[in-house]
Amino acid sequence: MVPAGHVAFVVPGSIDTRTGGYGYDREIIAGLERSGWTVHVHEIPGTFPLPSAASRAAAGATLAGLPDGTRVVVDGLALGALPDEALREAARLRLIALVHHPLADETGLPADERARLEASERRALQAVRHVVVTSPRTAATLDRYGVAPGSITVIEPGTDPAPQSRGSRSAGTRDVELLCVATLVPRKGHDVLVRALAAMPDAPWHLTCVGGLDRDEAWVAGLRAAVAAAGLEGRIAFVGELGREPLDACYDAADVFVLPTWYEGYGMAVAEALARGLPVVSTATGAIADLVGTDAGILVPPGDAAALMRGLDAIVSDTALRERLASGARQARGRLRSWDDAAERMARTIEGVDG
Repeated sequence: MVPAGHVAFVVPGSIDTRTGGYGYDREIIAGLERSGWTVHVHEIPGTFPLPSAASRAAAGATLAGLPDGTRVVVDGLALGALPDEALREAARLRLIALVHHPLADETGLPADERARLEASERRALQAVRHVVVTSPRTAATLDRYGVAPGSITVIEPGTDPAPQSRGSRSAGTRDVELLCVATLVPRKGHDVLVRALAAMPDAPWHLTCVGGLDRDEAWVAGLRAAVAAAGLEGRIAFVGELGREPLDACYDAADVFVLPTWYEGYGMAVAEALARGLPVVSTATGAIADLVGTDAGILVPPGDAAALMRGLDAIVSDTALRERLASGARQARGRLRSWDDAAERMARTIEGVDG
């Protein structure tokens, strides 16, 4: 018998991985523990969503080793790739999927791989008793996976209280400091951003890109080559993953947050930027339009480098516009939810899963 207030979290790889999805998992786990839950984290080794046979075996052994009746939250990056393992344990475990966004919606996938991932995730979702998603948009996409709306709970990410960014003037620079926080993979649209900035070489800007450089090394090499070809090596910095303090320093020195993403389940980095009072230039995907509204930033269609250039040029060159949008961002801070709110909603959801 599994005691009340106990839950297992199954995640692919290290829970300390610095991406938005893992950050969500960490914050939810910490919030549950603050409220008295006992959380057992199980890390499945391997590269997901394309696990090796050894990774599948490890995942199967992990699930098989859990006591009957255990409430198990499985991160969707792992779950969607493990339909056989999930279905094998579905009758005795109370499985809950945590879907940040469907695996097949990752940008740049070949058509056959996209179809295979969608079929795999559809089967895996048949094994769970409930699904947690991070935005209404993701909830809507699960209709094509055969998930009933009544089996889905939307738990949007929270944000931590943060000081207002002081901007580039605090560092004594003349350029408008642009900040992008996103792992360097095709879905995040860094290539679109490079093309947009290459079209405005005379504007006073500098870009710092924070995010992992090892998820797609060929992609990163191509980005670096594009930056060099445009003569922007001194103006665009790829600094890799950063710990909390150096990342805080980047936010503090920024004037504008930019995220040219093709697709987001939610848009946690945008919410974090708004928590700092930073105006945003991004795309209308996930929950970004709801977060930013019309007063805290400029949104453009995904993949539209020309529109992105126009938005960036306006916010870089027009001080009054930038200050007005920053004021809107400061007001948006008050609409952001806390992580404790998100964890409380997760706790109620987990408790409500039938035995």
